[in-house]
Amino acid sequence: MKLLLLIPSYNTGSELLERTVRGALAQWLDVWVVIDGSTDSSDKAVQAMLAEHSGLRLIHLPVNQGKGAAVLQGAQEAQRAGYTHILAMDADGQHPAERIPQFIALSEKYPEAMLLGCPQFGPEAPQVRVQGRKISNAWSNLETLGWGIGDSLFGMRVYPVAALLKAFASTRFARRFDFDTEMAVRIAWQGVPIINVPTPVKYLSREEGGVSQFRYLRDNTLLTWMHARLLFGFLIRLPLLTWRLLRGGNPLRGAT
Repeated sequence: MKLLLLIPSYNTGSELLERTVRGALAQWLDVWVVIDGSTDSSDKAVQAMLAEHSGLRLIHLPVNQGKGAAVLQGAQEAQRAGYTHILAMDADGQHPAERIPQFIALSEKYPEAMLLGCPQFGPEAPQVRVQGRKISNAWSNLETLGWGIGDSLFGMRVYPVAALLKAFASTRFARRFDFDTEMAVRIAWQGVPIINVPTPVKYLSREEGGVSQFRYLRDNTLLTWMHARLLFGFLIRLPLLTWRLLRGGNPLRGAT
């Protein structure tokens, strides 16, 4: 296997993006940053680091297309470069760089699997986000007939590149906030094993440079429409999913 660490970023801010990228580079050599049409000049912070790090690459999308579109662009170029796995993490400082070695070690042990980070929230986490994700998680587990999606929204995860691109090819959606959930469901539909990895998450305050692109009404409307589509796909696949369940379900449930 050959693993790439991929960081999509949209208007993260120069200081926070640089901090995130440096933290990632301290743990892994191959790090690509996809600038998703940012207008805050944060890409200049990464540009200045390119000469220091041979494995660092910067990819630009000309206009903002969404997190899913940024990951898709990165995944396509990663496959052409010979990478077999992508460890995706957000640019906003929520995902702990010190857990990167754990994800990589698990992926090397179980290369056939998709690794999903399961957030362990601190007291600063907004309760509307903590509680609201339970709804999406419940729908995701219904749509996969309990394949084992521990958290459908957390973005720190490892994808087998071939399975990720196959999931993207099966839908014209999943390019924005619906990306994380829809990819988890569609890859589970492929029968790819899932391993859930407990992962601390920290919501940074504004004083700490924290930013959020989440918009409550817009993004929850998008998730509602997404689950309606996925539920239809679930009904079509119900016989296959039932057969897999009867054969034992996710073969790596509980793996560590």
